[in-house]
Amino acid sequence: MKYAVRHTTTYTYDDAVSDSLGVAYLVPRTLPWQQVASYDVTVTPTPVDSSSDEDYYGNRVTYFQVTERHQQLVVDGVSQVESLTPVHTEEALGRAWEPLRPLREPASRGAWQATDFALASPLVEQVPAAHDYAATSLTPGRAIGEAVTDLMHRVHADFEYDKTATTVTSTVGHILEKRAGVCQDFAHLMLACLRSHGLAVRYVSGYLATTPPPGKERVVGADASHAWVEVWLGEDEWLALDPTNDQWAGDRYVTVAWGRDYGDVPPLKGVIFTEAKRSTMRVSVDVAPVPE
Repeated sequence: MKYAVRHTTTYTYDDAVSDSLGVAYLVPRTLPWQQVASYDVTVTPTPVDSSSDEDYYGNRVTYFQVTERHQQLVVDGVSQVESLTPVHTEEALGRAWEPLRPLREPASRGAWQATDFALASPLVEQVPAAHDYAATSLTPGRAIGEAVTDLMHRVHADFEYDKTATTVTSTVGHILEKRAGVCQDFAHLMLACLRSHGLAVRYVSGYLATTPPPGKERVVGADASHAWVEVWLGEDEWLALDPTNDQWAGDRYVTVAWGRDYGDVPPLKGVIFTEAKRSTMRVSVDVAPVPE
C-alpha cells in the first residue's frame, strides 16, 4: 500500500518564546518492506539552524533551533511511503525461544545488534510481575513466533484501552496495576515481559492507517501516531506485533523509528526559553491511501 503521511504539531504559548530547540522523529525508515518516496520536515517560524542525521539506531532525526520570538511553533512532517507486509520464514518463527536470548548467546549470528534491546531501559523497568505474567506464554521449548503471539493476545484481552488511565510517564508497574492504558503502555508492557526472560524486543514508533466506518468518509487529520514492538527472531529477522490491535504489523503500518522505549523516539522533544506560564499542544495526523 502507498500512503501520504502528514503529522503536524502546533505548540501555542501565553507569552513569547525567545529560543526553541527541538528534535523530531518524523521521517519514516527505509526498510526491506518499506520504501520512502519523499519526505520533508518544515518548522514555522523558520529556524535559524536546522540539520538532519541518523541516530545510533539508524533513525532519521531532524534538529532545529528557532530564535525568532514567537508564541506559536508549528512542526510539519510529510512523506510518501509504500509499505508491504513483512515476510517471515517458518524456520525463524519455529525456533525455540530460549536460544534467542542475546545476552546468554552473544556469539550467535545477529546477537550484537539485538543486545541493546534485551536490557532494561529508562522507561521499561524489569519488574517481577511482568516476568510472572509472561511465563504463561513462554513455556519451555515453545516456538518463538507462537509464544510471543500468545503473549500479545493475552495483553489485548487482559488490558483495557483507556486514554485516561496513564500518562507518558506511567511505569510498567502502574500499567500492570491499572490493567489499562494506550498503545505506548501496551508496547512498554510487552518490552518488560519479554526482556525479563532475556529476549530482545524494540519499541517501534510510527503510524497505522485507519479505515472509516461503513458509509463514512475519511476525516482528514483524525489519525494518530502509533506504537508497537518488534521481537528478535535470530539473525536479521524481527517480528512486529501490535498488542493494541492484537495483530502482526502488516502493510497498513508505517515504521518511523525504533529504540529501547518511547523515550528514545518520541515524535518531538525539545527545550524552550520563555516566561510563559501555560502552553497547549495540538496534533493532527493523517495517513491517506494513495491510489495506485
